Amino acid sequence: MGKGKAFIFTAPSGSGKTTIVKHLLEKNSKLGFSISASTRDKRGRTEEHGKDYYFLSKDEFREHIENDAFIEWEEVYTGNYYGTLKKEVQRIWDEGRHVVFDVEVKGALKLKEYFGDDALAVFVKVPSLEELKKRLTGRGTESRESLSQRLYRAEFELTFENKFDVTLLNETIEDSFVKAEELVNNFLNQ
Repeated sequence: MGKGKAFIFTAPSGSGKTTIVKHLLEKNSKLGFSISASTRDKRGRTEEHGKDYYFLSKDEFREHIENDAFIEWEEVYTGNYYGTLKKEVQRIWDEGRHVVFDVEVKGALKLKEYFGDDALAVFVKVPSLEELKKRLTGRGTESRESLSQRLYRAEFELTFENKFDVTLLNETIEDSFVKAEELVNNFLNQ
């Protein structure tokens, strides 16, 4: 079984990790994106099964749990399950690429534990909670309730920063792109 390295990007929602991950995938053909499984509904018309997520029913998800098909899984925001499928990681390694994860904090910690020294775990954060609130509000996708839920959760998630290998402070996205590329290249050249 082929084995590559793993890059785990995590952050409180709204910190820019997804934008950074998308940039890395466009820049580096040696990287492959690990598509998560989820029971949540598709957002709008843009999300596709097998591209953004593997959209599963709750029953399908439970079946995968029973069959030990996940590296990690959890219930995020009551009633929605997210998980990383073992066969998804293998698919990327079999293509001769390194796997990139864009996951929330708890999942990232489990992935870091699973991959050990083969993984670089990057915690992305913005300069302040105030800035995070501004970015989340700017998205225009949050209700007042979901905004306060995300900020409350972000405060909690920030307490885990020191459990990751490196922190990427996302002040301007251009600088963060450069920093992220350096982190990836350095880890691949070790």
